[in-house]
Amino acid sequence: MTVTVNNLTKRYGTTLALDSVDLSMHEGKVHALLGHNGAGKSTLIKCLGGGIRPTAGSITIDDEKYTGLDPHTSIKSGISVIYQHLSLIGSLTVAENLFLGQELTRNGFLSRGEQYEIAKSSLERVGSSVSPNTKTGDLPIGQRQLVEIAKALQRNAKLLILDEPSAALSPLEAGRLGELVFQLKTEGLAILYVTHLLNEVTRLADDTTVLRDGRVVWTSPMTGVSKSDLVEAISGKSADTIAVREHPPLDQALPPLLSVTELAGPELGPVSLDVRPGEILALYGLIGSGRTRLLETMFGARKASSGSVRVDGKHVTINNPNHALKQGIALVPGDRHRQGLFGSLTALDNVTVRDMSTVSRAGVRSIKRGHSLFDETARLMSLKPNNRSLPAAGFSGGNQQKLLIGRWVNPASQVRVLLLDDPTQGVDVGAREEIYAVIRNLARERSIAVVFATNEPEEVLALGHRCFVMERGKIRHELDVALASEEQLLAHIHAGQTGKESRA
Repeated sequence: MTVTVNNLTKRYGTTLALDSVDLSMHEGKVHALLGHNGAGKSTLIKCLGGGIRPTAGSITIDDEKYTGLDPHTSIKSGISVIYQHLSLIGSLTVAENLFLGQELTRNGFLSRGEQYEIAKSSLERVGSSVSPNTKTGDLPIGQRQLVEIAKALQRNAKLLILDEPSAALSPLEAGRLGELVFQLKTEGLAILYVTHLLNEVTRLADDTTVLRDGRVVWTSPMTGVSKSDLVEAISGKSADTIAVREHPPLDQALPPLLSVTELAGPELGPVSLDVRPGEILALYGLIGSGRTRLLETMFGARKASSGSVRVDGKHVTINNPNHALKQGIALVPGDRHRQGLFGSLTALDNVTVRDMSTVSRAGVRSIKRGHSLFDETARLMSLKPNNRSLPAAGFSGGNQQKLLIGRWVNPASQVRVLLLDDPTQGVDVGAREEIYAVIRNLARERSIAVVFATNEPEEVLALGHRCFVMERGKIRHELDVALASEEQLLAHIHAGQTGKESRA
């Protein structure tokens, strides 16, 4: 099977998410697709999977040419997309997930025995020994991913698209996944492999394409291509380039506002760090590097096994998030939909939910006070639209994030330490710049300490004063962001994949 993308373009108003993209995927080949978040990878995948219809261009599957695909046609044509956020239903068994929507029946009755046997064979093909009767929600992430692949193969996939397949896997699981990719390649499948992990590219890929700002900027067979070549293609700059940026100066004589000493927990640490008032510290690492675990442990969402935390020089005990909030530590989680926002509640309720005592009088909620607090927060966050009665789910992704951040930094807030996990995940470029400006102003004007986690080098350079590169739950390198470059950050984050450690 050969799938060819010709001049594929997707426009949203004046924004080009895809700009005349050409790409070819062939049976028995692994084609890696690289690029920063926002480069157009997800849009391209969704066009192939039928979730998005392109504005122009075509997709040719063998000899059949399409100007756009719907999900049914995509699957019927042999294309299967396995997204980073898996689509399995946890309350169903593995067999039920494999046959969902395509159940086998005899005389009007579900043929569970036949489904069990076919599911067992499909699982064996991908190297999984789990029982087809196991509830999918009880499986570890690595096994759930194998179930997704088994489901695709059972539906006769010819082009398998893997979106960041090893991002949440352990090294052992990632190694097994690599072996499976090799096996499927030898069976004649075409594979489009989307990843940030350059070691996977050099190990697995036959060809590589790099997207930047919706355009193909580099495509090549992998013969003779090094990781340095890939870093330069992704960043668009020479590996020797060092960009110097201006950052607001910090008073180095000030004592730390936040001090973490030898903090450790499951798959974390020990980690020590200090953050001064007004300082913005970046925790930079791939998904699974420990950056989120560190933030959640500082916030009390994960239990520390040892170590200490001080705020303003005072030792604080944090056994749960309420303890952290009482000490002035707040966390904006990476998954705002599941962990942060109340989508059906109004913007007003989302902003004021932690400050009821401030917007109440004698135990009765004051509408006037609530409106005043919301209006000040909306101005601070440049919220659009400034509509206190609109449900949170009705805002764009960027403005939902502003609501969530505004909850912790509104004028009534007593937060001194702001922790941010992927602060602009799923946020468009314009809203990103507005969120960055808010964070910088908060750090400077209120002299709070900010610690944020990201896997985006541009975000580190846009926000941070200092950067800690994390890998396997530990801090591996420390960088002065003012003297760092995007390509240096990429090199640092990928150096640990081969066991090497660079020092800066």
